[in-house]
Amino acid sequence: MSAAEIEELFAIFKAANPEPRGELHAVNPYTLLVAVTLSAQATDAGVNKATRPLFETVDTPQKMLALGEDRLREAIKTIGLYRNKAKNVIALSDILVREHGGEVPHDRAALEALPGVGRKTANVVLNIAFGEPTIAVDTHVFRVANRLGLAPGRTPIEVELGLEKVVPKAYRQHAHHWLILHGRYVCKARRPECGRCIVADLCRSPEKRVPMM
Repeated sequence: MSAAEIEELFAIFKAANPEPRGELHAVNPYTLLVAVTLSAQATDAGVNKATRPLFETVDTPQKMLALGEDRLREAIKTIGLYRNKAKNVIALSDILVREHGGEVPHDRAALEALPGVGRKTANVVLNIAFGEPTIAVDTHVFRVANRLGLAPGRTPIEVELGLEKVVPKAYRQHAHHWLILHGRYVCKARRPECGRCIVADLCRSPEKRVPMM
């Protein structure tokens, strides 16, 4: 895509949804970190179903450690890979208490050093909790960036670095939210709903489904 087309694409997204929000339920930076960690290979809706009641009483790493791994496993057992995720949440909570005063660090390296936290999770926390213009590349962002020709890449990090180069600064803060929502609800993996795509005129994907007139 040309620079003018990219500018137009994000202007369209912004006009349709000026203040996009992540769909994971969280009440503070700590619960956001836990929710994103739990969301790996799981849907946001599925994670929210388990975490809404959990976060009503467990919203700090100290409270999570008091809850313990056994009771945490029971609380999140509807989420895929819940045993390993429970272990990681307890471990990262312990590190937050021991090394960061119980606070979520505003630092990429420190975040990525936590058990179960990778680059995507760190980017989400930095963006939503701390307002940094990071771009988190999940399966939806990866697909949409490649389909549109916005930032083609073979790996998430290639797409992330590509998006950082081409997304205009004015749109950087919300860019990954727009792309996630577009991929989740319109530009779907198996059957993209091109007939209701607001950026269809800019799309050059061979997968584009042009509605019959």
